[in-house]
Amino acid sequence: MSEHTHDHQHGVGAESHSHGADARHDHGDHDHGDRDRSGHGHADHGHEHGSGRGRMWHGLRHLLVPHSHDSADKVDGAMQASRQGMRALWISLAGLGATAILQAVVVVFTGSVALLGDTLHNVADALTAVPLGLAFLVGRRAATRRYTYGYGRAEDLAGIVIVAFIAASAILAGYEAIRRLLHPAGVHNLWAVAIAALIGFVGNELVARYRIRVGRRIGSAALVADGLHARTDGFTSLAVLLGAGGVAIGWDWADPVVGLAITVAIAFVLKDAAREIYRRLMDAVDPALVDQAEQVLITTIGVRSVGALRLRWIGHDLHAETNLIVDPRLSLIDAHTIAAEAEHRLLHAVPRLTSVTVHADPAATAGHDPHAALAHHRSLRPSRGADHRTS
Repeated sequence: MSEHTHDHQHGVGAESHSHGADARHDHGDHDHGDRDRSGHGHADHGHEHGSGRGRMWHGLRHLLVPHSHDSADKVDGAMQASRQGMRALWISLAGLGATAILQAVVVVFTGSVALLGDTLHNVADALTAVPLGLAFLVGRRAATRRYTYGYGRAEDLAGIVIVAFIAASAILAGYEAIRRLLHPAGVHNLWAVAIAALIGFVGNELVARYRIRVGRRIGSAALVADGLHARTDGFTSLAVLLGAGGVAIGWDWADPVVGLAITVAIAFVLKDAAREIYRRLMDAVDPALVDQAEQVLITTIGVRSVGALRLRWIGHDLHAETNLIVDPRLSLIDAHTIAAEAEHRLLHAVPRLTSVTVHADPAATAGHDPHAALAHHRSLRPSRGADHRTS
């Protein structure tokens, strides 16, 4: 039994509904697979069920954080995902901030432009936590009459700010390296430069792994892009170490040349991050997700074919819209039952899917087109959604 809030516009034998994040389902005690409130499987928990200590910890976690397998809890799962993202951002900010401060101190009394470039890159990476943090906070606000899809897109807009930070750090690092090549100057206390480079590598790699892991878990493209940026910072720190070694053997040009190499590395990260954010802003999704969703729909009992299927990301939530072709002789109640079952199966099969709008279309029959009244509208607009064949 389900409580639905629908905005139906029913023709004969057709119905459309959207359960979305606000719908409430009471599905009883049947098994919904291995998903918990966070939207991930039990395999992701890392529980050690085999040992006594693992079983005790597992029981304690279930006592303090009750698990549920109800579809309605995906709303709570999305909120939990935002909390995970916020925690990842602030932990990253603290780690990279401390790394950048230590490196900046070393830059002052060594004069290394390679280390300066690495420090600028770390500062930019740390600062990206601020707009992303704001995006996570704004994205959790409820939808309004003006922003009917909510504020999830704030995260994608924050991704643009991240790309701007990366570009600015590349420009400044490149400028300083070229200036040093044109006007050579010595580098002092090479041992301090080497230590700062190692600190930069370790700090950035730890932050990168943490951001990428959390970003992929919650479906945040912006957080993954930020993690890739931090990973490149780690490799540029190792390049600073090579530059210090070159200066130690008398190659004074090694320091600014490494600075230029860092600029090139930043440019590659800029390209990858910009491409990722561009795809999200253009509503691109992994075609494998479309194939997976189509397979679920076409195998639903009562569905003759899938007329159209569209998926889009809004922040780190996935939304779907689909038209299902059903028997034109079905009653409105029967058509609704098929649509509800298709939606239910889709919510459990596609990761991070939080809302589905399903429209049930009666199959065309000889001499009758159920969409004849809309023909002149559809001829004036481009085809939307993927074309799907019958099973």
